[in-house]
Amino acid sequence: MADRERNKKALHELLRRPGNECCADCGLPDPDWASYTLGVFICLHCSGIHRNMTEVSRVKSLRLDFWEDEQVEFMANKGNVAAKELYEQRIPPFYYRPTADDCQVLKEQWIRARYERREFIDVEKQEPYSTGYREGYLWKRGRDSSQFLRRKFILSEREGVLKYFTKSDAKEPKDELKIAEINATFQPDKIGNPNGLQVTYLKDGSTRSLFVYHEEGKVIVDWFNAIRAVRYHYLKVAYPGTVDKEITPRLTRNYVKEGYMEKTGPKQKESFRRRWFTLDAADRRLMYFKDPLDAFAKGEVFLGNGDHGYAVLEGFPPGLQGHHWAYGITIVTPERKYVLGCRTEDEQAQWITHFHRVIMRPMSPQEYSAEAHFKRKH
Repeated sequence: MADRERNKKALHELLRRPGNECCADCGLPDPDWASYTLGVFICLHCSGIHRNMTEVSRVKSLRLDFWEDEQVEFMANKGNVAAKELYEQRIPPFYYRPTADDCQVLKEQWIRARYERREFIDVEKQEPYSTGYREGYLWKRGRDSSQFLRRKFILSEREGVLKYFTKSDAKEPKDELKIAEINATFQPDKIGNPNGLQVTYLKDGSTRSLFVYHEEGKVIVDWFNAIRAVRYHYLKVAYPGTVDKEITPRLTRNYVKEGYMEKTGPKQKESFRRRWFTLDAADRRLMYFKDPLDAFAKGEVFLGNGDHGYAVLEGFPPGLQGHHWAYGITIVTPERKYVLGCRTEDEQAQWITHFHRVIMRPMSPQEYSAEAHFKRKH
């Protein structure tokens, strides 16, 4: 008969092995669950996803459940490093690997792709996102309404665009999004759908947002990785010789912070109005909207380098009145000052930290070009 305490101790010794100290699926430190059929150590959240894949994975708590001797031996012979070598042996460089901070649909489809569908063992199963062409229907939010309507989308690496049509038999698209300028990020909370995806691109010098979703998690994640795939191939051509390690962070990006602040106008005498702010740190762009789901921002601020006239100051300018929220931030640019108010001191500190990180970062030649283009348009 198995010795409960001995096996419990043996499992915790296995956690000290390289690779086992973090969740095999999302990277969260100190996993306290494991799949005794796959031989991987995982966190509580990912164990919940494994519970819905009973044909391939069975899970137990390392602390609370009883482990048989042969199950402990199986874990000792497997582990996270061995699983990675097996289940990720042919993973494409563009495929998004979720972290613990990512949304449910990304983590679930990543786990199902690894173990259930085994997409990274059999490359033929990668066809939905790796061919450079994808066509299908997504639910898209109207530009001037909150209604989601079914729209046809086509992603074409050969044409270098993602385009969508208001009618399935239409010959001309409603709009075309250049692969060079596109970004996609999951926004389930903001959109109000667990599979909600925000796609942004530049239109006439301003950022345009599309909000889409699909009923099936696999479908929307396949679209997301298909966009990353065509972006990957575009950047490999645009920047020859650049290694994957430098390219993959540029395929898609999440916004480092979003939320409400209030702002006044350029004269600092206008009424303070509540606006939804989005910081696209990788693009050095701060956008503000009347509503989080607006198609276009009411305004945008380019955040250049601190050595070129950009600064972030804590507090309001002396004597300024009219703000409803007590914790001020002043963004200084060569052209003007942007005065913002935060509801709490913690929010103020978070925004200032993120702004400082952008302003302290050296600018690339491409960012200098973007700054010049931004000033011409705004």
